[in-house]
Amino acid sequence: MPSGPLASVLFVCIHNAGRSQMAAGFLSHLAGDRIEVRSAGSLPADQVNPAAVEAMREAGIDIADQQPKVLTTEAVQASDHVITMGCGDACPVFPGKRYLDWKLDDPAGQGVEAVRPIRDEIKARVEALIAEIDARREG
Repeated sequence: MPSGPLASVLFVCIHNAGRSQMAAGFLSHLAGDRIEVRSAGSLPADQVNPAAVEAMREAGIDIADQQPKVLTTEAVQASDHVITMGCGDACPVFPGKRYLDWKLDDPAGQGVEAVRPIRDEIKARVEALIAEIDARREG
């Protein structure tokens, strides 16, 4: 079995404070070290959305220690899969990368009640992504 991650994924949303942080949290939790996880935003916020932190805590995942990060060309180049979160972010495009756009509601300014369904949708998409990456690896 090869050492190191099987693939790398970059989640991108504008502020890197809600959707992309929740997606990165789920992927890290569910895939362990099999998949390298990054998240970033074109205009990173000062902190992760507290409602997203609370919603993830309810799911048993702590993202409170995460910091929004700025999107860099290097992060895109280093990733096999680049997933934008329906926020129209402009990502540099490189050959050989897989780009997906997940249309998701923005949790910014929402309470935890409104963030829960977004969290659950992200979890389902991350689980499907892991299954797809595993299938490609085996196929």
